[in-house]
Amino acid sequence: MLHKITLIRGDGSGPELIEQAKRAIDKAIEICGKGLEWEIFDAGADVVAKEGTPLPDYVIDSVKRNKVALKGPVTTPLGKGFRSVNVELRKKLDLYVSLRPCKYYKGIKTRISNPDNIDLVIIRENTEDLYAGIEFENGNADTMDLIKFIESKNKGKIRENSAIGLKTISKYASERITRYAFEYAKRTDRKSVTAVTKSNIMKFSDGLFMHTAEEISKNYPEIKFKHKLVDSLCMDLVTVPENYDVLVLPNLYGDIVSDLCAGLIGGLGVAPGANIGENCAVFEAVHGSAPEFKGKNVLNPASLILSGVLMLKYINENKAAEILENAVKKVFEDGRCVTFDIANEPAKAVGTKEMTDAIIEEM
Repeated sequence: MLHKITLIRGDGSGPELIEQAKRAIDKAIEICGKGLEWEIFDAGADVVAKEGTPLPDYVIDSVKRNKVALKGPVTTPLGKGFRSVNVELRKKLDLYVSLRPCKYYKGIKTRISNPDNIDLVIIRENTEDLYAGIEFENGNADTMDLIKFIESKNKGKIRENSAIGLKTISKYASERITRYAFEYAKRTDRKSVTAVTKSNIMKFSDGLFMHTAEEISKNYPEIKFKHKLVDSLCMDLVTVPENYDVLVLPNLYGDIVSDLCAGLIGGLGVAPGANIGENCAVFEAVHGSAPEFKGKNVLNPASLILSGVLMLKYINENKAAEILENAVKKVFEDGRCVTFDIANEPAKAVGTKEMTDAIIEEM
């Protein structure tokens, strides 16, 4: 079977990283006697001048048609400019699951003293919470009206020069993300699911997420369930990360905890990611586009290549996924052909292409 995959090159360092990931994935699938057909597009800051948007409709149409995409990093301007391409993809494709495995590979430098047992999975709700981007700018008439309305309901005093962002948590979204978490745990032989909130303070919004997770857990008696407050979880993750298996979180906490967990295993350069919906999935590196390193051939391709491993599993090319992951593991453990961020001797680090060459040679 020939799989058709949408490939979104991204911007900044994205195109060179995606080129190397594609080489590695193609080799793994070739070894298994299979093939991939790629539909290649650009997105992000580099296409705004030409298309008037960082995410043209034809890119979305390709993902809908092929059901699977591999995406390079895309720049998101800070405090101005266009909204996040990542957020827009999730909204338009209803990619309600952010899947972030956090697994330690031998040979990777980490500040954790005993990292070998770190193997957990973060499942983040992707469509609502504060990250839905429903905001009211300070000083606008609509914002002032909203402030007056909130105060009229005796919900508290808000300063007149405030900007407001709405945190929305629905029962629908909470049900489907926690159900996905339990189904994932069941499918992958995981033993526990931990729901993470701040429900002691946000009793209605986070409280709804917590209570919904508790309800869903009753359908999976074979899987241990517990609830954890997000601040307490963060402390545990840097002291006893081996105590956790699958974490399911609302959008904002999920984003923050994902990066914390990446730090446990050596950084964003070795952390894969996926955004999954009912009908399609987008696989991507979890780090940013690092435009300052564009064209310098120094960045770690492992996050994107390991995201390719997740993609291969998603399309049921499990043998190719195993071959590729094992090759990455061996290159990590050997330590001679890795980029500066994970090299034991940074002066002897190799480039993006050279590390990918080593992974391909290992396969």
